Parts: sequence; structure tokens; C-alpha cells
Amino acid sequence: MKVILFIGHHKVGSTSLQDFLARNSVTLAEAGILYPAVDFEAMASMLAMAVGRHTPEAVLPINSREPHNALAFRMLAERKKGKVPPFHKGLPALPQMIHAIRQQITFLQPKAVILAAEVFANFAPADPALIQRLKEIFPPESEVTVIATLRRIDEYLSSWHGQRLKFGHKLAPLREEGMRDYFTNIHFDYQLMLEGWLKGLPDARFILRNYAHVQESGGSVADFIAQSGLRFPRRMAAEKRTNESLHRGIYEIVRRGNHVLPKPQAEELRQLLRKLTPLMGLPKSSEIELFGAGNRAELVERFTPIHAFLEDASGKAPFFPDLEEARNTQLVPEAEVFRHALARLRRHENEIQNLETRAFLQSLETEIVS
Repeated sequence: MKVILFIGHHKVGSTSLQDFLARNSVTLAEAGILYPAVDFEAMASMLAMAVGRHTPEAVLPINSREPHNALAFRMLAERKKGKVPPFHKGLPALPQMIHAIRQQITFLQPKAVILAAEVFANFAPADPALIQRLKEIFPPESEVTVIATLRRIDEYLSSWHGQRLKFGHKLAPLREEGMRDYFTNIHFDYQLMLEGWLKGLPDARFILRNYAHVQESGGSVADFIAQSGLRFPRRMAAEKRTNESLHRGIYEIVRRGNHVLPKPQAEELRQLLRKLTPLMGLPKSSEIELFGAGNRAELVERFTPIHAFLEDASGKAPFFPDLEEARNTQLVPEAEVFRHALARLRRHENEIQNLETRAFLQSLETEIVS
């Protein structure tokens, strides 16, 4: 039996991949490819699709769409005696989740099993024993392939920083100290993310992909299908784009709102800004400069030894052919877009019902004028 483990990274189309695999889980199972459920909600969803009571086009609840993130969070929580994030509700205990996977393998006898979770990227720094625990779920004779997709570091940090802002985190801007907060974790140190996997699964086949090449191949779903080596069914529900990123032009407003406003008002502001973004006449996200020239130079210098590790691990040199371009600043400074976005937001102030939010935005305008 083949075991395909997609371990991330974050912000590389992993949610779209998980959604695609989950909505096609019944079709895949019929073809001998198991994307296993780990809880009752996901199993009920699969059963409903199997008997025609639930369409693959419907929006799936998170435990159905991202079952292996739920598994990974449970494993991390039990190892560290922490908690599973509240958006994964009603999960069983870890032994039950593992038992569920094994029983699906026993009854379905698949040719291949796919586990896909960007949360797996956290296993090596948290505790390498988690990697062995994951491996032990499957029969010892299984052929394991590990797939990881990695973005050029400036693009990755820009996107991941926005994801954290979308979650409501209180952050410093990347142009200041916010960039350096990532230097000691997997969001900058790809070696820290990968080395434990390479050592823990010495007999596995590792496929490390440059996100730019993934995009050229048609995106996360098409590239995963190609890299997996599996024969996927022809007729499957189409891929849906999920986990839309914040536009970088609203980062600074969101960032300040997360610091100043109560959580409900900050969330309301984020939702409003996402709704209004297409009406605000902002430049392309990719054209907005978040770091500054000095921070970009430091970013590349610090990343250079990690890049050398990626070249050795992947057998591809250079792994990021355009790494030096990460030194180049983009066309539009973040501060300029911040002012523009605030001015455009003024035209829609009648949609802002909360008085505290209105006062917050007015304070930002006053700060710019002064």
C-alpha cells in the first residue's frame, strides 16, 4: 500500500487541495484511493455523498474538509498537553481517530492512502516522535511518499503574515520587527520544518516543490495529482479556490484594528474590508512593498544557508532560481496604499454601523493629516 503525506507548507494551496480531496473522497475510494475521515462528522458526510444525499458541490464543514489538520492538531495537543483550536469542534480522542483510519484501511483495502495537512509542518520542531507516531498508523510495509511545497521566503512571509492578520493576531509590521519574529520557527526556517521528516522517515520518497513551479503546473491540486504518482479517476468534482488571502493593501488597517478594537469589532472590520476591497481601487497585492530594502537584504542573507539545505535535500540547485529577486523592493510602499485605502474607505462609511469602529478609522485619518 502507498501512503502519500502532504505536509504543507501553509499558504501554498493546501486548503484547496484538502477541499478537493474531501469532496471527491467517495469517488477516490471507489478508485482505491482513501482520503480517510477521522471523526463522526466527516464519516457521516462521506456516507451521505455515497448514497446521494449530499452533493460534492456543497460546502463541507471543517472537520470533513480538513480531517488531517484535525488529526495533526490532536496529536500536537496531546504531546504538548495543549488544546485543539476551537474551530475543530467535537473531535474524538486520538486513539479513536487512529482507530478510524485503520478501520477504513481494513474494510476498504485501498491501493493508496492520502493524508494532507499543512499542520504536519509543525511536527518536527514540536517533537520528532510525532512523525513516528504518524507512520505507525499504517502497515509497516507501506511505501511512503512525503510531498512539501515551499514558497520563496519573501512571498511566503507576506502571505502568512496576512493569514495571521486575518485570524486577528496582534502583530508588528513586516517593515519593522514583525519580520524577525519568524526567524526561529518553521515560517522562515524551512530546514527546521523538514529535517525531522527526512531523518524520521529515511526510507520515504521526498518530493520538495517550489510553489512557483506548482502554479505553472496548474495549481496545488493538479500538481499534487502529478507528483503523487497515483492514477486518479477522470470524473471528479472540480477544484474550488478556498482560503482567500487578504489584499496586502488593507494589511495596515487590519493590523491596527486588531491591536485597538475589541475582538468582535476587529472581526467586523476585517469582514467589511474584505467585502470592499474590490471597490477600493488598490494596486495589485504583489506590487505592494511590505518589508523595505534593508529588511529584504537581511531576509535573503539569513535565508541563504537554509536555501543551501533545500538544494541538498531536493537535489535541485538552485531550489529557488529567483531567490536574489527577493532583495528587490516592490513598486508601491505600504504606507502609500494605507493612505489610499483609508480615503476610499471614507466613501463607504455608511456601511460601518459600529461607532467604536468609526471612531477608530477617524483616528487613523487624523493621524495621517497631522
